[in-house]
Amino acid sequence: MTDRPRRSSTIVPGPPPGEIVHREIASPNHDVRTQPVSMVVLHYTDMLQVEEAIARMCDPASKVSAHYCISRAGEVVRLVPETRRAWHAGKSYWRGHTDVNSASVGIELDNPGHTHGYVDFAEPQIQALILLLADIVTRHDIARANVVGHCDVAPARKIDPGERFPWERLARLRLALPRPGIALGDPFDNDGAFYLALERFGYDITDPAAAVRAFQRRFRPEAIDGQVDGQVRALLFALLLDRDKGLAR
Repeated sequence: MTDRPRRSSTIVPGPPPGEIVHREIASPNHDVRTQPVSMVVLHYTDMLQVEEAIARMCDPASKVSAHYCISRAGEVVRLVPETRRAWHAGKSYWRGHTDVNSASVGIELDNPGHTHGYVDFAEPQIQALILLLADIVTRHDIARANVVGHCDVAPARKIDPGERFPWERLARLRLALPRPGIALGDPFDNDGAFYLALERFGYDITDPAAAVRAFQRRFRPEAIDGQVDGQVRALLFALLLDRDKGLAR
């Protein structure tokens, strides 16, 4: 039994795609997709000015881009058509995908990031993201478990969109997985079993502590220390149970 009917009835409806995008600035940094879209990867720009970030993503020398960039004022700029492979994820992995760029739509959110004084995401920005994300996941039939952050797909390199990102707000609209309720008890015999389960959930565990920090940043942002404790174990176990029951789509 799955929750597919509930999913389609609770995603926030948005305006037609032409009304979601406010500007188009063509980046040359893209190539051919080799996989259908099955993911969305959320980033922050980690720069002081959004126009500076857009300019970098349009600079051929930078070799980086994204499909969309959303300013703090809520302006949605399309840089690369979704039919093309944007260069936003870099070396990354998620649930068997080693070419995350080919399988995903990348969205950059204007934020100075941890480099320049990390701040909360602006309300107009999140409202614009909700409309854009609802449109993307509906058109591509993307599972909630595949709406992820850059830190999830590249835990050893990236920490964006960071612990201030409002994942639970997206989860209430069924646009991302919620933080699960947990029961008392330790479901894993040892740390090795936990890491194997974390890999099964989707993470690259080549750097185990980095993978745990990424998981914490996503599902327990109030305490990010890279340590495997009882709460982290229980959260992962609950997520895997939901996935096995077909409730994580």
